[in-house]
Amino acid sequence: MNEHLKAHLEFFEELGIDGVRLEPAWHARGEPAAPIEPTEPTEPTEPTEPIEPIEPKTVLQLIKDEIGPDCSRCKLHTLGRTQVVFGVGNPNADLMFVGEAPGADEDMQGEPFVGRAGQLLTKIIEAIGLKREDVYIANVIKCRPPGNRNPEPDEVEQCEPFLFRQIDTVKPKVIVALGKFAAQCLLRTNDPITRIRGREYKYRDAILMPTYHPAYLLRTPSAKREVWEDMKRVRAILNGDD
Repeated sequence: MNEHLKAHLEFFEELGIDGVRLEPAWHARGEPAAPIEPTEPTEPTEPTEPIEPIEPKTVLQLIKDEIGPDCSRCKLHTLGRTQVVFGVGNPNADLMFVGEAPGADEDMQGEPFVGRAGQLLTKIIEAIGLKREDVYIANVIKCRPPGNRNPEPDEVEQCEPFLFRQIDTVKPKVIVALGKFAAQCLLRTNDPITRIRGREYKYRDAILMPTYHPAYLLRTPSAKREVWEDMKRVRAILNGDD
């Protein structure tokens, strides 16, 4: 299979309640070769069978395989990460969450959002009538930065194309960017999360809504109400209640 094909291929209580960027690398098809004129008549051939579309689950696995279990595209593989943390959830999800990078628990278990912040995210998902397995969850960066520092530009440059391909494969209706880093990275902005939080942006055929990261909510419980307002809007969009 060629590279082109691969590339295409509880909480309520805690709440206190009584740009689009297109990557040409993943869309370019190249110029077709000039047709060759036959020098003599040829026999008609039987029509070929149409190529069946590849299921998103299979495409995601191809992307994961392309990254590989021992990715060395950036320096993070030399800085103590345990494993690549790809993504998890429903390959056909209407709702996708994008975070910053794996933390210690995620690095150990190989799955995004499984620590305390992940447990809170699960409650957030359940609060709008969904289950964790109904959505798709990924990070901008697939490997844990040392000390949970912010990913650096060269690390983002190497890793984010794989996130774009995940988004283009899942084709969610809504993407929730969790926290300042993920929102600024996806939207290519330096605006603070307090300014862009709760606003809606057209992004890769989806609606992107930035909100606070669950880890921030653990430190600042008063912000949970704002996240709840954001998630009610997400639920309305998913239900077609615009």
